[in-house]
Amino acid sequence: MKPRKKEIQFVICIQNEGCEDLALGKVYQVLPDESAAKEDYLRVIDESGEDYLYPGNYFIPIALPRAAERALALSKSKVHA
Repeated sequence: MKPRKKEIQFVICIQNEGCEDLALGKVYQVLPDESAAKEDYLRVIDESGEDYLYPGNYFIPIALPRAAERALALSKSKVHA
């Protein structure tokens, strides 16, 4: 049996003070970054289409159905390809 890929994680932005590339209420994809997580930061693909570190308290994690995760991941990869 193949090992499962790590689940894609998504969050909703609840604060964007000083962060022009984050929109309140928007769903963002989080990329794994263990060293950032230790400092309570998340690596997020923001409105610029690039991934940057943001304070973890700017977001609330959300659970999405697999179909929704795939659709969001696919739509973001098409936009930024």
